[in-house]
Formats: sequence, C-alpha cells, structure tokens
Amino acid sequence: MGAIVTVGCQWGDEGKGKIIDVIAQEADCIVRHQGGNNAGHSLRIGDQDYVLHLIPSGILYPGRRCIIGAGVVLDPLVLWEEITHLRSRGVAVSPENLMISGNASLILSYHRLLDGLDEEARGAARVGTTRRGIGPAYMDKVGRLSLRVFDLIDADRFRERLRPVLQHKNRVLSQVYGHAPVNYDEMLATYLPMGEKLAPFVGDEVPELNAAIDAGKRVLFEGAQGALLDVTYGTYPYVTSSSTGAGGACTGAGVGPTKVEKVLGIAKAYTTRVGEGPFPTEADPATADLIRNAGPIGEFGATTGRPRRCGWFDVPLIRRSVMASGVTHLALTRLDILSEVSIIKVCVGYRLGRHRLEVAPADAALLSQVEPEYEEIPTWGVDLSGITNEADLPSGAREYLRRLEDWVGRPIQMVSVGPGRRQTIIRAESLFS
Repeated sequence: MGAIVTVGCQWGDEGKGKIIDVIAQEADCIVRHQGGNNAGHSLRIGDQDYVLHLIPSGILYPGRRCIIGAGVVLDPLVLWEEITHLRSRGVAVSPENLMISGNASLILSYHRLLDGLDEEARGAARVGTTRRGIGPAYMDKVGRLSLRVFDLIDADRFRERLRPVLQHKNRVLSQVYGHAPVNYDEMLATYLPMGEKLAPFVGDEVPELNAAIDAGKRVLFEGAQGALLDVTYGTYPYVTSSSTGAGGACTGAGVGPTKVEKVLGIAKAYTTRVGEGPFPTEADPATADLIRNAGPIGEFGATTGRPRRCGWFDVPLIRRSVMASGVTHLALTRLDILSEVSIIKVCVGYRLGRHRLEVAPADAALLSQVEPEYEEIPTWGVDLSGITNEADLPSGAREYLRRLEDWVGRPIQMVSVGPGRRQTIIRAESLFS
C-alpha cells in the first residue's frame, strides 16, 4: 500500500491538519518529518477544537502509531505541554502510540532568545518569524552545534555537551546583542526533568517506518508549513528553515523516495500568506477582510493568532509546487468561503514585461514584479458547509473544481467545505489507492 506524503502547495495554512486528520482514519502510522512548533494544525472533532503543534494529527484516533521524525526541531517544553494538555482532554498519549526520534535536534531557551533578538536587529529586513527558535535551531543543526533528543535523555551527556555550546551562545548574546548570558545551572534544572519524562518515548524511526511500509502498512507523512516556504525552493528569504516539499519527508523520516506512492498537494480555494514577502494575487483590503472573517474559523494563525493576508487562487504558484514536490493528486480546502464573495478571480498566468509566465518564477524579486492575469468566475452564493456529496454541490462550484483541475493538471481527490471531519467530499474509494 506504500506511503502518502502530504504537502501544502501554498504558503502554509492550507488546512493540512483537517485533511491529514481525515486521511489518518485509514492510516496505520502518521509521521511528522520537518519544522517545529511554528506549525499549528487546527482540527475540529465534533464540537471540540484541537490545535496540534508537534504531535501528528493521528493521535486523535485510537490505535494509530504517531512518530516525530529526526527532521523536526523539537522544543521539549512545548512537546511535554502538548502531551499534558491532550491527556487532560482524555486523549491517550503514551510510548505505545507516540515515538520521538532520538536524532531530532532540540530547541532550547537560547534558540528562542536569539530568534527574537535577531529578528529585531534585522529591522526592515525582518522575515516575520514566529520567534519560537526554529531558525536558530536549524542553524545549529547544520553548524553541528545541536543537542539532540538522545543527548537530552542521557543526563551526563547533556551536561557535558551543553557547557561548551552554551559558552559559545553566551559570547554571541553578549558581544553581538549586548544581552545577559543564559545560566547553565538554570538550563539543567529546566531540561533534565524533560529528559526523564520524554525518555520512554524515544526511539529510532528508520527501521520501524521502513519495516511498516515493506509489510504493507499505510503510512502518512504529515507536512507542515507549505511548499512556497521551503528553505531552498520557496520565496527566499521569506521562507521557513526546513524542507517543506515532498522530498523533506524522505530526509526527515529516513525513508527512500521509492517508498512513496502518492504525493497529495493541499491548497485552499483561494490564497493566504502570513508575514512578509511577495503575494501577486493579494486582494484589495475590503475583499481580503471579507475572506479573512468568513466561516467559523477565520484566517488567523493557529500558532501566532496573526491575521493572514488573503487573495485569489494562484495557478502559476501551484504549478511550481506541483513540479517541485511531484504532486500526484490535490485536496482543495475552504471551498465554502467563496460562497461569500460576489465574484471569484483565478490567476491563470503572469505578465512580466513582454513575457507571459505560466509557472511562478524562482526569484522572489521577480515574483514581486509580476502582473497577474485573471479569469473571473461567477460565485454560487449557496452555503456549502452541509454538503458531503459532490452531486449536491451547485453547478458553479462543480465548474470551479473542473477548471482548477484543468489549469493545474492534477485531479482533485478531496474537497473540504468546513472545519469538521464530516465536512469533506471524498472523490475516491480509498485515499491510499
């Protein structure tokens, strides 16, 4: 049966959490493979809302195996808070259903501190980070300064490895930012208890995941952020610090590309963006505000609460994501929100000087200069939130789906018309087929 990799095709916030939650009902194992607690997957189960930052969405289904892979940067304090919160709400979280890769790099207090100080020091050049230490933790990983989960659960090793790293970080804090040093003993008092609490969860995901796929189990790789925020292929420098495309699942969880059978690209029926960076199809303020406040959730960050910039569906951007991640199928979310607008616009190409572009340019500076070419589609003006059968969609909504498939060149396998599990139209017998 192989594995499915889910990828956000835009700048994140595509509703991946809800889509992954729906697919997880068919999965045996759900894997988070990149990013950190800068991600927030919002889920609505019945009348209960959940926001998960590190633990895979499959944790809400009994009997599923959830894994946090080595490609994640892990804040142990946030993870333990999330475990505790879920348990307080009756969700079972134990070493039987959650495993943490021992090779995952840690986010420690100095990473959060440096993230905020660096963002302030950048001034007008700031990139709009969540200030949760993600970037500095990935910098340490590449610079071979990381402490990892395996270090955290060995108290003597943690003490030994922390001292020289903290001396280096304190020199940076004092000499570059003029900030007070971080206290070594206070860090030990904070983090050594975390090591004891998390030790039972720690393991090696590589043999487990490969054995599961070889045995025919259904494995779902849960992407965070979006392909346009990929540190290599996104709209650099307004990107995150990890590989958010489909390839990141292989490097972040220790499985080869031959084990992946499907890449599901997730996109909103329109486009949003948080933070700085080019946004060719950003709507006028009145339309953006209408989209942002429509529906039961609205367009505000699940992690930060920041209002999202809102605009129209951008086909050239989606085409770029489809190519870079090898997307085979699409899931479209928040189709119900477009019932609120009087006319729907879709960007089907760009003009850049005398040239017409069908795929978004790689250079973010050029992306900020393009002129979008729109096609307008009449809205349907009908509430879609209670529709679970495609045949019951108004003709305008069905036509919208058909035209998006034609423009992007990939079949839409799932359509979300609300935040609840049941508010989903599935256009396939099995999501793993």
